[in-house]
This record gives sequence, structure tokens and C-alpha cells, in this order.
Amino acid sequence: MRDRFVRPTRVDAVFNTLVAASTRLGLPLAGSRVLAVRGRSTGEWRTTPVNPLRVAGERYLVAPRGTTQWVRNLRAAGEGELRHGRSVEVFRAEELPDAAKPPILRAYLAAWAWEVGRFFDGVDKNSPDTRLAEIAPGFPVFRLVEAATR
Repeated sequence: MRDRFVRPTRVDAVFNTLVAASTRLGLPLAGSRVLAVRGRSTGEWRTTPVNPLRVAGERYLVAPRGTTQWVRNLRAAGEGELRHGRSVEVFRAEELPDAAKPPILRAYLAAWAWEVGRFFDGVDKNSPDTRLAEIAPGFPVFRLVEAATR
């Protein structure tokens, strides 16, 4: 199966730039953070805005666009940082198997559908578990562990 990836439009790129800039200044949009991950080829820091999610005391990152560059880099590095103003949260990431994704995807859609719902092709927080399980392979999900603030 080929990895799913939704390429950002120019409008998306401008929006992401504005969200990342405001988050770096300590003014996140609805809890957004800047994800920093070492590039898998260069080892240089790569950044992008993300929407962390908390479910049952655990923190997660969901990739609504599918297998993006940040997903590939996080898979390779296994760790990264969430930045917000001067605060830096270091974490190790564990990718969830597809079978564990439906409740996380449902919670993500409940929290963030206003921003990313268009990437889910008609699936929403009220969709049945079977439908969420069908789409799960196209949406990488990472559990953040051993978080610490610097």
C-alpha cells in the first residue's frame, strides 16, 4: 500500500507560517506547538506547527496529511521537541499500530476538525469505529513519552 500524503496548498503554507510564527512568540493558536525534529538525512532541525492532543492523560501527535516529511523524520529520529515561546518540551515518540488509532482519531477530530477536518474525507468524530479503523492506516499517530520541559 502506498503511503497517503496530502500536499499543502499555498494557502495552507501561509497559514502554517503564521501559526508557527505566533507559536514561537508564545501566542499559540488553540494550543498549537512547533514540532522540531532532526532531519533524517541532514541531522538539521526541521520545524512545523502541530496540534498536540491529550487523551486519558497521554499526549499524541496525529498527522492529518498522512506521511509527511515530519512523520518520516520522527520515525527515523524517534524523538523531538515541542516548542512554545521559550518553552521546549523534549519527548520520545512511539508510533501507534493501526488498531489503536480509532479512539485517538475520534478525539483529534472532536478537538481539531475545524482546522483539519477536510483531510479526513467525510469522516468525523461521530463516524463509527469501523470507519475510523478503515482510514487509520492513512493517518500516522505518535504517543509522546518521557516529556520534559527545558
